[in-house]
Parts: sequence; C-alpha cells; structure tokens
Amino acid sequence: MKFSCIYVEREVRDTPRVKEILQRVSDTAVVTIERYGEVFNRRAQNFRLQKKNPALILAKKHGNLVLPAPPGYGFDADASFYFSHMYNCVYDCRYCFLQGMYRSANYVLFTNYEDFADQIAAAGQGLLHPVFYSGYDCDSLALEPVSSFIDFFLDWFSAQPRLTMEIRTKSTQVRGLLQRQPLDNCIVAMSFTPQTTWQRWERKVPTIEKRLDALSRLQQQGWPIALRFEPLIYSQTFRQEYAELFATVFDRLEAADLHSVSLGLFRMPKKFFSDIATLYPDEPLFARRYNHRDGQVNQLPEQELEMQNQVQELLFRYIDKRQYYHCA
Repeated sequence: MKFSCIYVEREVRDTPRVKEILQRVSDTAVVTIERYGEVFNRRAQNFRLQKKNPALILAKKHGNLVLPAPPGYGFDADASFYFSHMYNCVYDCRYCFLQGMYRSANYVLFTNYEDFADQIAAAGQGLLHPVFYSGYDCDSLALEPVSSFIDFFLDWFSAQPRLTMEIRTKSTQVRGLLQRQPLDNCIVAMSFTPQTTWQRWERKVPTIEKRLDALSRLQQQGWPIALRFEPLIYSQTFRQEYAELFATVFDRLEAADLHSVSLGLFRMPKKFFSDIATLYPDEPLFARRYNHRDGQVNQLPEQELEMQNQVQELLFRYIDKRQYYHCA
C-alpha cells in the first residue's frame, strides 16, 4: 500500500510497533510531528482531493478509547462497546459518513494497542458476555498488512473467552486469520450491497465475488462469520437487486452456520450529509429527496418501510429468523 507521506508523533517514534510499521513502508518519506491533530485537523483541507493520495499518520490515542456502542448498532448482548484504532478508511464509498465527519482524508493509525486492550478489559469487567465492535471509524482489516492490528487483538481475545470482538470489514485481507486456529469469540462480519450499488458508490472496494471467496474460506476453516447488508439505498429495482445478491451470497456460504445477519438503513447526521453534498455537488445520491428529522438524514419513510419489509422477506428465504437482527 502506498502513502504520500508518513507522519509520526514524536511520542511513539521509537516504539517497537512503529519501528516495525516503518520497516514495512520503508520507501515512503517520514516526517516527525508533535501531535496528529496538527496535520489531521488543520483547516483548508479538501477531503476529496486528499482521498486520491492520502498520508498515513502514526499516533497515540489518549482518553476514552472504548465507548458504548450506539443504540441498535449490534446484536443482542450483555453490553456493547466500540473502539476505533484508526480514523478513515482505505475505501471510497460515496455514502460513507466519514467524508463529512473529518476534514482530512489521511489515515490516522493509533499504535498504542496495549492501552486499547487495557480499556477493553476494564469495560468488560463484571459483564457476562460483552461485545466489542471494531471498524466503526475505519475498516478493521484493510490496512492489516501495515498495521498488524488484528494479529495483536486475536492474540489478546484468545485469552479472553468471555469477551467477543466483531471485526467489521469489506476487505479480503484474511491471510492472517487463515493462518490461525479459529476463535469462537472473534466474528468476521462482512458488509455487502447489491452489484449496482457497488458499481456506483463503492470505489476501491473488492468485488462481491472476491469478498465471498474470502468469507467462504474463513467459514470452511471454522471462523464465525456474519453478514451485514448495509446501507439499504432505495431504488425502483431494489427487490430484483437484492434477490440476485442473496442468491449469489447464499450459493457460496452455508446459511445455517452463519453467526448472524443484519440489515442496516441509510442514515447520517445532517451536518455530515451537508458537508459531503458540498464535496460532491454532481452526485445524484445527494440530490434525492430525504427525510430530515432530529438532526438526522434518512430516506423517505415510505421508501424505508417498503424496502425493509421486502428485503427482509427475501432474506428469510435463506436464514432462520433467530440469526437476524435489524441494525438501527
């Protein structure tokens, strides 16, 4: 993977993990900085232009590293949390909220994994079966050849059977997983949309076939895998599109062995939506009629209801309803 430049916080510059990362990208110029914010948060940045040639920022994350998951984000559990070891995603999905959340398209990789682990342990203390979601502000696997993030946390979660981690991704970087024994408490959750959505709005995302190949290999080896069909974006032909997608997916995977399957509607904070629409003024996706309520933007209620009901009906032809949850 190529970066325009690598910025490194002075505090982590000489840590073993950062030295290992720099060895993997030794052909890229390195600049030492004091704090990542001086690069990532500076004014007059253009997310759209930066996305074409982003830099990598290696930093230490301070404060609260593990946070309660938003209501309805995940499956039923004793308690749910999320943690973000990275800001921004290597993919370029036009509907992604990150484009409106951050000024910069550069990647920030927080390298103090041990601090994340300590706070995960603290958050899970006294809980029966808490779940920790990775991949809320990034893709969990896409930068794995550089970061070795999953490699570290699989070792850690293997010694914490009471805690569960969901690795949410669109990446096919599963070699490290396949080289290990499967962990019952580490779920690989892959996101999918229909072929037309992938072609229009999911730039740099591996094809559906390549993602299914990666998931199939994981499932055959015994890894718990899950499917996340999101976001549901309305079109007049959505029923046909999802019928074709489900036929393709469940032809490759054993439905009965899936950990879980979810549907997620398109929604975004109003401020993020406005900023992304400004970035892409010619994008038809942002010229549609939307429902604006309580600071959120989502599709028209009648479209959401029609789509959710019909896609659910198609999905239940393949899976048991006990495997399903609706992601709010």
